[in-house]
Amino acid sequence: MPIPRRALPALAAAALPAIATPAAAQAWPTRPVRLIVTFPPGGPADVIGRILAERLSESWGQPVIVENRGGAGGNIGAEAAARAAPDGHTLVVVASSHVQGAALYRRLPFDPIADFTPITQVAYYGLVVVLHPSVPAQNLAEFEALLRARPGEITITSAGVGTPTHLTPELFRIRAGVEFTHVPFQGAAPAHTALLAGQVQAMFHNPVLAVPAVQAGRLRAIATTGAARAQALPNVPTLAESGYPGFDAGTWYAVLGPAGIPAPIVQKIDADLRRAVQNTALRERFAAQALETREAGPEALAIIMREDLARWTEVIQRLGVRQD
Repeated sequence: MPIPRRALPALAAAALPAIATPAAAQAWPTRPVRLIVTFPPGGPADVIGRILAERLSESWGQPVIVENRGGAGGNIGAEAAARAAPDGHTLVVVASSHVQGAALYRRLPFDPIADFTPITQVAYYGLVVVLHPSVPAQNLAEFEALLRARPGEITITSAGVGTPTHLTPELFRIRAGVEFTHVPFQGAAPAHTALLAGQVQAMFHNPVLAVPAVQAGRLRAIATTGAARAQALPNVPTLAESGYPGFDAGTWYAVLGPAGIPAPIVQKIDADLRRAVQNTALRERFAAQALETREAGPEALAIIMREDLARWTEVIQRLGVRQD
């Protein structure tokens, strides 16, 4: 389980009473806001962060500076956010792998729930199971047959250990009773590059990068992992439709802050984020990236995070894939 909740820095704790008022929230932000993205440039978290930063800069009258802190399945950027002062001037875009890490890693330098302030869930997608064109399989049934015929020979890449692109194929491995070799990268973009080059053969991929490659004929889509078919790939069946009833492993993205951000500032950030994702132009930009918008606020997001932790803890324990 995660290590005990860290104590807030003394300086930040001393500053809380001065900013925990509605009037202070109206004045916030008083300087540029740092928006940490826990994955490298080019992936869905980066796309989401940059679209939001553009909208929020307009709303707040202050620059929102995107800072990519990729690596360790998102943990490097998350740790940086957890250690920041809880005044609302440092925020972080995380994927659902953020809470999964509490079950996956034996030692974390932060608690994925207790050390953060949940603010707003902003986006969601199901993964796309894609193959390099050199793989001789046209659909999921043929891919399963290939995995069984060549156990451990087929390589499936991911955006990093503990990310949804790692845990979802591991869940499929158990459900299908097949074997493959996992090849992790530090982010979706480098994994995508390796897949396009044929250095690896398959991926349970994010649609931001997968859909354009599928449409260009550079990758072959054989299934999706969400509860419903992807809007961008309506002819590609879900895993639930393809012999795995109940299989639902979508990925969500949310904006968090360090633990202890005063409620009035949290409420303002949440309201501005919801207003941003309700914007028709932003929804269209998300849709162009095969992303669905979400608007879960602090209370709802806190529930989502706790429930996801419980669900994936059970899966990870069953898989036996804990990491140091």
